[in-house]
Amino acid sequence: MKENYPDARVVIFERSREVLAKVKISGGGRCNVTNGAESISELCKAYPRGAKFLKKLFPVFNNKHTINWFESRHVPLVVQDDLCVFPKSQDAQSIIDCFLGETKRLGIQIRTGFHLQNILPGTNGLIPVFAGEPDNLYCFDKIILATGGSPKRSSLDWLEKSGHEIADPVPSLFTFNMPDNPITALMGIVVENALVSIQGTGLKLSGPLLITHWGMSGPAILKLSSFGARLLSESGYQFKIQVNWTGESNQETVNSELETLSKDHAGKQLTNYRPYALPTRLWLFLLEKCELAPEKIWGDLGKKGLHKLVNILTNDIYPVSGRTTFRDEFVTCGGVSLNSIHPLTMESKTVKNLYFAGEILDIDAITGGFNFQAAWTTAYIAAQLK
Repeated sequence: MKENYPDARVVIFERSREVLAKVKISGGGRCNVTNGAESISELCKAYPRGAKFLKKLFPVFNNKHTINWFESRHVPLVVQDDLCVFPKSQDAQSIIDCFLGETKRLGIQIRTGFHLQNILPGTNGLIPVFAGEPDNLYCFDKIILATGGSPKRSSLDWLEKSGHEIADPVPSLFTFNMPDNPITALMGIVVENALVSIQGTGLKLSGPLLITHWGMSGPAILKLSSFGARLLSESGYQFKIQVNWTGESNQETVNSELETLSKDHAGKQLTNYRPYALPTRLWLFLLEKCELAPEKIWGDLGKKGLHKLVNILTNDIYPVSGRTTFRDEFVTCGGVSLNSIHPLTMESKTVKNLYFAGEILDIDAITGGFNFQAAWTTAYIAAQLK
């Protein structure tokens, strides 16, 4: 904003006593600022909500613009093999210092400890109402609302009263709890390419799966929680998942590969030859689960034994009871509906000169820097103040 309108007075009001706290803890303290996806279409695939909206905005400001923005301000970035982008320093403080340095350079005021409760129309502009402060303490020509995700719908009631449509906020990006399930004894095991689906739905996603002491986590589970956020909320987080440990979606292909394996290694015990490079403890667990003795010979499996193996490897079912947030990187699905926002300007359709940016909007994504990118993009557009 200040670069677009150098003569304007710009003030940042922050509810907490410290700015950029979420940046500080993101990416395990390293700050995954964006993703290195090569195209806009690839970027958009990461957003269960908001993809169509962002597709119109990304040509103006996307991940490549973000990288240029930081590096032109002396914050070198690195793109990892998984396309996550971090500061070269591997420290979120580099990003915080960059932002604070910009506010100082541009003469932007930062006021902390201001809890916004409402925005009222005034004779000369918009009046923000803060808890514990006089109602007419400030008046601004334009306001950008970037208050982040709100876990409670009641926090957005004042926006609904001013004519904005609100999508009920529910958690996104969480792990699956499986209380007392025997598989939790395998905590720490990672399967690099699992296929996980929610039983009774069309939701199916792939990626690394991590077994934890409380259930399951890892990219495959987190992506599934993101795309299924609303559905899983409606279920009360009581549902079943189907895990395909092979990474091969065609069950017939798995059956054929195991038939070949049983012939080629007919004299070996099941325990001595693990298909699909499965971790040893997991393989033994699955054999026990489908009641196949580890010392059984591959050549003695027969059709019945082979069927048991194929079924457990491609359709292993686990009940889920509850969720656990992913570290401190809590993401909310829901917020101010995009139906209430003018595309390409981020201005409210009901309150003139009020703009929105970031997670307060009904936009959210999987892990990998995509949520920050949506924040940078919507903020860049909003800051044009058209």
